[in-house]
Amino acid sequence: MDLGLSGRRALVCAASRGLGKACALALAAEGCEVLIIARRPDILAHAADDIRQQTGAKVETVAADVTTPEGRARILAAMPDPHILVTNAGGPPPGDFHDWDRDTWIRALDANMLAPIELIKATIDSMMVRRWGRIVNITSGAVKAPIDVLGLSNGARSGLTGFVAGLARASIRHGVTINNLLPGPFDTDRLAQVLAAQAAKDGIAVEEAARRRAGANPSGRFGDPAEFGAFCAFLCSDQAGYMTGQNILLDGGAYPGVF
Repeated sequence: MDLGLSGRRALVCAASRGLGKACALALAAEGCEVLIIARRPDILAHAADDIRQQTGAKVETVAADVTTPEGRARILAAMPDPHILVTNAGGPPPGDFHDWDRDTWIRALDANMLAPIELIKATIDSMMVRRWGRIVNITSGAVKAPIDVLGLSNGARSGLTGFVAGLARASIRHGVTINNLLPGPFDTDRLAQVLAAQAAKDGIAVEEAARRRAGANPSGRFGDPAEFGAFCAFLCSDQAGYMTGQNILLDGGAYPGVF
């Protein structure tokens, strides 16, 4: 299937590794010109080289903190009018809500709610003028099935979800879709962090926590980031132009509900 993405410009946040990199790689493989963002220039440069070698695509980088106005200004100077925006940020640390003060909550909101909204605000108008645009927010399966040690993420990402629900119904008339991808347990550094926290809470080894978590999933395994990237590319395709405002779980069947 030709996804109709050749020649499109894609801005992908937190793309030096994990799910963000998987999305950037999949979009590059479909012919997009990709700008990848992360804070650490060394890891970012390595990721860009890897994507170029695998796809032959044009890949640019900006090492910046997307949660700051200065960082977003540098990012948007490099690609002010993308066809595709993939927002993403590392999740806030797990823990006990008794230990989180106001500053901790503000950091979580800045990273996982307010920064994506600011990037959407800065790019959606040009997409609507062009009458074609795709915005994909990488959130978390915890939006639908909260995880007790991820309260900061549960709250901040749910705020973004509520905001998107209204905007997505207004922008699609202008050819711009906005959807959220909700990953379950994928084999990433973030999962390793969550498993370490869970192991500490339960007083078990990290390996045992991983075995239990994978075994409890209906698939019996963790997701491959490449699977996630492929689905992101489809959401950005011409064929996905009638889908907007959706929260799409990629979790191996872990969520037990019907709706």
